[in-house]
Amino acid sequence: MVKYRRWCGVALAVVAAIGVAGCGGGDSARTDGDTTTVTVMTHDSWSAPDALIAGFEASTGYKLRFQSSGDAGEVTNKVVLTKDAPVADVVYGIDNTFATRAVDAGVLSAYVPGDLPASAAGFALEGDGADRLTPIDYGDVCVNIDDAWFADHGIAPPRSLDDLTKPAYRGLFVTPGAPTSSPGMAFLVATVGAFGESGWQDYWRALMRNGTKITSGWSDAYGVDFTAGEGNGTRPIVLSYASSPPFTIPKGGSRPTTSALLNTCFRQVEYAGVLEGSDNVAGAHAFIDFLVSREFQASLPENMYVFPVDDAVALPRLWERFAKVAPSPITVAPSTIAARRDEWLKAWADITSG
Repeated sequence: MVKYRRWCGVALAVVAAIGVAGCGGGDSARTDGDTTTVTVMTHDSWSAPDALIAGFEASTGYKLRFQSSGDAGEVTNKVVLTKDAPVADVVYGIDNTFATRAVDAGVLSAYVPGDLPASAAGFALEGDGADRLTPIDYGDVCVNIDDAWFADHGIAPPRSLDDLTKPAYRGLFVTPGAPTSSPGMAFLVATVGAFGESGWQDYWRALMRNGTKITSGWSDAYGVDFTAGEGNGTRPIVLSYASSPPFTIPKGGSRPTTSALLNTCFRQVEYAGVLEGSDNVAGAHAFIDFLVSREFQASLPENMYVFPVDDAVALPRLWERFAKVAPSPITVAPSTIAARRDEWLKAWADITSG
């Protein structure tokens, strides 16, 4: 069974004001006035070693209380919709496709950790939001291919986004949908960055004509439909992460059976921020300091399968060999994403449902 991060499906808004339906566990409200507990809102992929959490609590005197709130989009929507009555002190997991929504809504207060690694500057949110959201980790969302499947079938694997529209790969690609998955949204943004405002819709029409399958979330695409996933999938091309291949090394093997196409990647950055109106500002600051500490940063690859923003942290051996980062990821300015996101999602829905 592939051990990899799970993404909870969430119906993201095409308009800003939507209802939030939690798909993760956790309590729905904090206890007002409690300055000994730090309530942390996270996405469903949050994971950290118990020893690290215990160490934080012992050294600071704060008790951590985690509130799992779905995918990055749902986390963002929840903090925006609860602006007047915040249900947490600090939030982790807002990514760069949704960051400007939280900043523009005024739900975050300014804080920059004193010990922020110098390398984190390369992942900082541009503009006024840089002091509202602290970069914690990153990962490249990329097309992945099942190299073993292509070798067994005597077919040359695709090498680019354009290849996915060719007849040789008809019915072989599966991707989570943009409205229901943060990697799916990242892939939509990648196609906008690669083909421009004048070309991305035609690209998606070509993908759909070529038999692309859309799923609600990453776990369905990778775990069910992908041939190298956990079941009996039939599609050897999937949208996943550049860090996915190390998790496909067979027992007793020395190399992954899959690879990521590094020229198809969009870099997803995850942030943490203090919520405006927090009952425990000092505790929220301490938690963000903890997230950028060397110890927590070192835990990220093996616990949440993402890269630390601290480039001084040594990566696990298999990551060093097989979890590559894209040398030139596709980029779209966060301000452009904020301005056009809803328009892109509506057009995408029209194309993929037709």
